[in-house]
Amino acid sequence: MKGLGDDVWVWVMGEHPDDKPYDQICDEIMAHRAALQAQREAEKLRAKKEAELEKRFSGLHLEPEQVVLSELEAQQKEQRRAEEELKKLELEERRKAEEELRRLELERKQQIYISLKEVQGSKHTREEEDTEWQKTLQKSKAADMRRRSLAKQTIEDHRRRSVKALERGRVAAVTKAFGSTNPAPPPKPKPRNTTNNSSAISRKGGMRRSVSTSSRDHIIRWFKEEQLPLRAGFQHDQSRIAPWFHGIISREQAEALLAEGEPGFFLVRVSERIFGYVLSYRSREGTKHLLIDASENCYMLLGDQIRFSSLCELVEYHEVEPLSSSGVEEYLRSACGQRAATADYTDLFT
Repeated sequence: MKGLGDDVWVWVMGEHPDDKPYDQICDEIMAHRAALQAQREAEKLRAKKEAELEKRFSGLHLEPEQVVLSELEAQQKEQRRAEEELKKLELEERRKAEEELRRLELERKQQIYISLKEVQGSKHTREEEDTEWQKTLQKSKAADMRRRSLAKQTIEDHRRRSVKALERGRVAAVTKAFGSTNPAPPPKPKPRNTTNNSSAISRKGGMRRSVSTSSRDHIIRWFKEEQLPLRAGFQHDQSRIAPWFHGIISREQAEALLAEGEPGFFLVRVSERIFGYVLSYRSREGTKHLLIDASENCYMLLGDQIRFSSLCELVEYHEVEPLSSSGVEEYLRSACGQRAATADYTDLFT
């Protein structure tokens, strides 16, 4: 439709104060459809009843030719009285039939309306079931990821033990061949750079950790040579840098970014002290920082036993599986939205 000035006339539902809510409109449409269908069915039934009444009363009218002439006057009075009785009876029958039709029409209208409401309700039920199925599917995928990671870790551990066993066998064979009963102990490893012992990170016994360093240039070189070929910090499809990856930023910068966030907000940054990463996230108790070991071409939270082939897999896993910090299940929710203002990864990707 076009209005004045040849402009297209547009009506936006909900702008006028008299506009009805969507649920009310749907309810009225269903009630109207039920009434129309019930009315059509009642008309068919009314026509059928009318035919039955016509057939029933058409043969009961008295025929004047059958009256004897000598009793014509008496018979005419009797005939008029009988016709009046028949008309009254016919009217009463028609009244009862009409009431019955109205009752049936009302019942049928209510039945159709309830059926339409049940169809609408089943639609909402299916949508709720689909939502619940999606949640179950996410949990199932997370459990499958965990099983694959544990299986991969078991295979790697078995391979390393096999390699070590072969090496020990070769050493024993060489020792036996040369007749040495007291083989010289292996040389002691050279000490690492300890110029900045104050920045060393303490760890519990049995935990492994990445190599410590104190030079930003060393970290950048390590990232470019070892991590960039693995597309660390990129999205799952490796098309661009992930929104949660913030490059090399300090602990203070990370805490400032997450200070106003809700529990579950997080970011991943390159560690300033080790060849690895830090998962900084907002918990109910404040901002927490978890080290991510990046050695052996895999990624795992320090102290955890689950290995991932990429940082993105680690993040996606803990979006559906809790971190279980201090006995409280916490999930990663979304990356910090202020990356553009504070992210520092220019040196890493140039």
